[in-house]
Parts: sequence; C-alpha cells; structure tokens
Amino acid sequence: MTTAINKQEQLDEIREIVAEVLELEPEEITETSHFVEEHEADSLRAIEILARLEKKYKVEIPQSELPKMVNLTEVYNILAQHAGWLG
Repeated sequence: MTTAINKQEQLDEIREIVAEVLELEPEEITETSHFVEEHEADSLRAIEILARLEKKYKVEIPQSELPKMVNLTEVYNILAQHAGWLG
C-alpha cells in the first residue's frame, strides 16, 4: 500500500514540474496525455523537464531517454528506473 501512495505522490510531483515547464495547469496533464501532440511541447521544453527532474531527484538520465519521455507515465517509468525506485 505504501508503494502505491509513494508512486502517486511522485507522479503528482512530476506532473507539477511538467506543468510548470509547459505553462499548463497540472490538471490538464493526465498520465497518458502526449506532451508533444496534446500540449505542444518542443525539444527545448523536454530538455528543461529532464534537467528539472535530474536536479530535484538528484539522478542522471541520459538524453537518449528523451524520445521515450512522451507522457507522465513514461517519464515516471524512466525516472524510477534511473533513481532505483523499482526495487
């Protein structure tokens, strides 16, 4: 149960970061909404999201992961993999 709560808290934190970078309200970003197609994100904003996540979570994510980071779920999965959240 604790893991589910932590995951939701982390998703909410990531959503806040993405919303700030994309200049949107957090509620506008669902776990599956596509950053480029639905929120008009460009590569510079993607890099900014990556940089903010690295700084906040003190983790290094290779830029080669950027093309996979298309929505909140994928960002969480990649961040979790590099931050060691998956146990």
